[in-house]
Amino acid sequence: QVQPVESGGGSVQAGGSLRLSCTAPGFTNRCGMAWYRQAAGKQREFVSSISSTGSSTSYAYSVMGRFTISKDRAADTVYLEMNSLKPEDTAMYLCKTSPDGLGTCLSVWGQGTQVTVSS
Repeated sequence: QVQPVESGGGSVQAGGSLRLSCTAPGFTNRCGMAWYRQAAGKQREFVSSISSTGSSTSYAYSVMGRFTISKDRAADTVYLEMNSLKPEDTAMYLCKTSPDGLGTCLSVWGQGTQVTVSS
């Protein structure tokens, strides 16, 4: 299975927006996908996930109502639209393919993309 590749991170002011992208060619559409984040000195935490079909999503309470996960099957890409960003959203954001228990989709992490939100 290929490693997911993230992009779209950057530096924004509080209240701003960013859209992160993640693609794992050949697997993005077949697998459930998830976003996690890890701030400096803190544990990695779940942000959001989307099912293989894109019909089911879930969010951490801290981002609910501000972040939206979606899957563009034609582009073989998962997006994380982040609005109303806060300084506490500053972290490395990592994309992961979710295991399906059948061996088709394994748990594979991307390298991450940095998001920095200044006050």
